[in-house]
Amino acid sequence: MFFAHFDEKSDNYRGLRLRGNDIFITFAHNPFTGMQRHTNIVLYMINRELIRIKAVQLVYANLVNGGRNIEEAVKEMDESLDQAYCMYHHMLNLICEVTDYAAQQYEITCAQLLDRGRRELPNDRFINNRFALQLESNRKLETFTLNHKDLRWTDHEDVVHAIYSLITESPEYEVYMDSEEESYETDREFWRTVYKKYIINNDLIDDALEEWSIYWNCDRYVIDTFVLKTIRRFEEANGEQQPLLEQYNNSDDHRFGRDLLVLTMRGREQYEQLITDHTRNWDFSRLAKMDVAVMLTALAEIINIDSISVNISINEYLNIAKTYCDLKNVKFINATLDGIVNDLRRQGKLLK
Repeated sequence: MFFAHFDEKSDNYRGLRLRGNDIFITFAHNPFTGMQRHTNIVLYMINRELIRIKAVQLVYANLVNGGRNIEEAVKEMDESLDQAYCMYHHMLNLICEVTDYAAQQYEITCAQLLDRGRRELPNDRFINNRFALQLESNRKLETFTLNHKDLRWTDHEDVVHAIYSLITESPEYEVYMDSEEESYETDREFWRTVYKKYIINNDLIDDALEEWSIYWNCDRYVIDTFVLKTIRRFEEANGEQQPLLEQYNNSDDHRFGRDLLVLTMRGREQYEQLITDHTRNWDFSRLAKMDVAVMLTALAEIINIDSISVNISINEYLNIAKTYCDLKNVKFINATLDGIVNDLRRQGKLLK
C-alpha cells in the first residue's frame, strides 16, 4: 500500500512508502516533466518513462521470483499497462459515483423536509458541481464505462458511501458550500483538493482496487497523479468533448516496451557479466536486486537501441533509481553504468 503527499502546486508526489517491502520512495524529479499543461495538446498516459518503470519492475520480479519466461513477461507487461489505463478511467468514475450518491441523499433529505412541512430546501451546490457533471457526461469516459461493465463502483458501495461521508464532513466541504464565489474553476478546484486529501491514501479504496486487479495498488501513485493532472486540464468550454489522456502516443512506444523487456531478459547473462566485471570489489549476489534490475534494463537500452542517446538512457534510469533504489546506491549505479559504457566504447562495441 502506498502512502504519499503531494506538492500542492504541481500535483506530484514528494514521498512514498510501500508497506511491507522496505521500499522508501522519494521523487527527486517530476516523472511527468514532458507533459504540457495547455489543454489543446493531447497528452498520453503511457509514456516511455512509465514503460521503463514497468520494465524494471518486471525484471526485478524475475530476479526475485525467477521462473518467468520471456513470453509470459511480455504478456504481463501488456496486461499491466492496459490495466493502468483502465484504472485511470475507473478513478475518474469514482468522482461521478460519489456525485450520484450525493444526489440520491439530497433527494431523500428533501423528501423528509417536505414531509415535515418545510419548504426551504438544502444547499444543492455539491450535487450541481459543474466539473463533476461535465466529467459524468464526458464522451470518452462514457465509452469506457459501457465497454467495461465489470468495473462498477456500485460493486463497492461501501467505498462510495465512505468517500461521500469523508467529503461532506470535511472542513473543505463546509468552506465550499458556504462560499459566495460560484465559478467553474472553484468547482474544479474543490474536487482536485478533496481527491488529494480523501481519495489518495485511502485504505478502503486500496482494498477494493486489489480485488479488481493485482496491478492496481502498485500503479496507484502514478495513476492518481494522472487523474489530478486531468482534473486541472478540464475546461468548461470543452463540454462533453473534453479530452482525456490517450493511452499511447503511437505504436512505437508500445513496441519500445516489448523490445526493452525482451532485450533485457535475453541478454541478462551478458549484462550481469558486464556489471560483475565493473564491480570487482562487490559480490554480485549481494547487490540489491532493484539496483541490478535498473542496471540490466539500462544496459539493454544503451547497447541495443540506437535511436536513444547514452546520456538520455543513463539519466532516465538514474531517475528510476532515485525513485526505487536506496538513494545511497544511485552514485554506485551511475559509476557502474558509466564505466561499462566507457569500456564498450574503447573496445569499439558501442558506437553511439
